[in-house]
Amino acid sequence: MRVQDIEHQYSAAYKRVVVLLLMTAYTFNAMDRSIISIISQSMKLDLKLTDTQLGLLSGTAFAVLYAFGGIPIARLAERISRVNIISVALIVWSTLSALCGAAVSFSQLLLIRVGVGVAEAGCSPPAHSLISDYFEPSRRTSALSIYSCGTSLGYLLAAVAGGYVAQHWGWRAACAMVGLPGIAIAVLIKVFVREPPRGYSEFAAGNRDRSSLPAFSLKSELREVCAVGKALLADWPVLHMVLGVTIGAFGAYGFYAFVPPYFSRAFGLDYTTIGIVAGLAGGVAVGMGIVAGGFVADALAKREARWYALVPAIGGIIAVPLYLLAVLQADWRAATGLLAIAGFFQYASLGPTFGVVQNVVDQRRRATATAVLYICLNVFALGGGPLFTGWVIDRFAGANFHPQGVQLAGQNTGGATFAISCPGGAAMATASAGMKSACNSALARATRRGILATLLFFAWASVHYLLASVGIAKALKAAAFRNVVAVSP
Repeated sequence: MRVQDIEHQYSAAYKRVVVLLLMTAYTFNAMDRSIISIISQSMKLDLKLTDTQLGLLSGTAFAVLYAFGGIPIARLAERISRVNIISVALIVWSTLSALCGAAVSFSQLLLIRVGVGVAEAGCSPPAHSLISDYFEPSRRTSALSIYSCGTSLGYLLAAVAGGYVAQHWGWRAACAMVGLPGIAIAVLIKVFVREPPRGYSEFAAGNRDRSSLPAFSLKSELREVCAVGKALLADWPVLHMVLGVTIGAFGAYGFYAFVPPYFSRAFGLDYTTIGIVAGLAGGVAVGMGIVAGGFVADALAKREARWYALVPAIGGIIAVPLYLLAVLQADWRAATGLLAIAGFFQYASLGPTFGVVQNVVDQRRRATATAVLYICLNVFALGGGPLFTGWVIDRFAGANFHPQGVQLAGQNTGGATFAISCPGGAAMATASAGMKSACNSALARATRRGILATLLFFAWASVHYLLASVGIAKALKAAAFRNVVAVSP
């Protein structure tokens, strides 16, 4: 297609609508992913689950098949309509999320969550590719930060609405509440979002598209994936950006998966209040940080591109001590305020990182680049973070379980362990007051220590962003030259 034919095809207002619709899809993506952590305490008691099992449901089950679904779906997105892929994926994962409410065992929940993970792989890779075609490189980070805000909005809606529904109608109704509305959003995206020409933002800059995909074959597809892997992993500054967001996400997924249970166990809050707390700290504040990080990085990078790495690094350095203070608070209101401020700074990393990833690959590899990045984020971070934190909490709970005085009350505990004496984290209804107190106390202390241990990953991530700042400007300049050569006459 000629430049003059498409130069004015999409208005600025229309492109903003596209980003908002894609952000809405990502919001439901995040809602369906986050609801397990919001209703986890209710689910834990109903199905007698361990925290390790909750970690599997919150992260690992979702991530297992994402690794297998992400790359194939992304490769399809390089060849066929990205709008169609997003619409179909949204319908599938929304339906499966609603079906979680019908599960009666851990194994059923596990299988459904695996299916949700496969379907959700059809969201961000094609969405990032669409946004990159609509917005030129200097505005891509800002646009991607608005899209990424869907993760905090989804968490907010899951926390507030999911917590309220879980308290009044149970966790099964909460699953249906977050799943079914996504089908309507899929229809809106199909109707209103148009598929732009590949490299539209480069066309708008006066270049022509000369790039094309090779004929389909397993060999050519593997070669394309390897080229993306080389662009992201063989260039040290870009690799440090990828490591920074992956390690930070590992800590974030593990931390936020157990924030709602922590407020229940440590402060005895009801589900509605916990939903509001989690929504403010993990939704509103985090969303503001994501958007601010993208716009600040784009503004500062006009003078020096290394700010794409420095903004996440500085945000993480500020956030870590605030997180530590929050978890050590004796009052839940103070803890909420500190968590909100910490989340604002920590999540400033998303927009700049996504922008760098899109800018270092050419226009026919952008969906694949996002898929490769999301394999890191979902398989390692989402798959490992909640599981790690849940496992650590279970270990601390066993070590902290000392039911003093229970034998004096006439019970013979023998060598009772936490898992046996406190199934689902709580003592049996017929247990003595001493046993109930011992179970509750051990679980609350273990949860605090487990999420404190998880916070160390935030500090580790900041180190990688600092290392990335050394050479990221040179890497982006080299990538921009390659992309201009690829699309120029």
